[in-house]
Amino acid sequence: MSEYLDCVVVEHNPNQKTINRSVIWLHGLGASGHDFEPVVPQLGLANDMAVRFLFPNAPQRPVTVNGGMIMPAWYDIFEMSLERKVDIAQIEESTQQIHDLITREIERGVAPEHIVIAGFSQGGAVAYHVALGYPQRLAGLMALSTYLATNDNLDYSTANKDMPILIEHGSHDPVVPVILGEQAQQLLASKGYNVDYRTYPMAHQVCMPQIQGIGEWLNKVLA
Repeated sequence: MSEYLDCVVVEHNPNQKTINRSVIWLHGLGASGHDFEPVVPQLGLANDMAVRFLFPNAPQRPVTVNGGMIMPAWYDIFEMSLERKVDIAQIEESTQQIHDLITREIERGVAPEHIVIAGFSQGGAVAYHVALGYPQRLAGLMALSTYLATNDNLDYSTANKDMPILIEHGSHDPVVPVILGEQAQQLLASKGYNVDYRTYPMAHQVCMPQIQGIGEWLNKVLA
């Protein structure tokens, strides 16, 4: 096994309980594990819940649509067309790195059914691939302002057929058009998945009402 991805770690553990829940949350293109770190205290998680948030840092790699500039990226993006031509092999490589983090959480005593996989934008595309193909039941999948890039390359796991899925998108998103969120919702719903789809009047970002809703969803799926 290769070395684990470097992660920013935040623990919600108000009553000093042993951590028995985990959220692995992937940032977007060019960002870092610190991107969503400030969100944790704003989620309003239950006081009787002990949760470890892992915010992994993506590897540095050249990104074609940004002129080959090297930046934190889960995979290369070849075209910014609606179809989003991407490097599938790099998505699979990043997926394995997240699988390694899941394995480590399990070794730390967190059951897989108490682990949520989350991602924003580019991180969300990897989160889809991680969670929908994972061989054991997970607590949930949260896909924020993102797209399902790997439907044709994804071995859907029957273990997660009833996994709660939260898809959220900004209705004014100029980077990842809202239709891509709708397409993911429609595709997964057609496959029988339990999808909660929400939009917010925002661009390519998160907003406070959304953060509060995410907290309510996490309290439910991690209960």
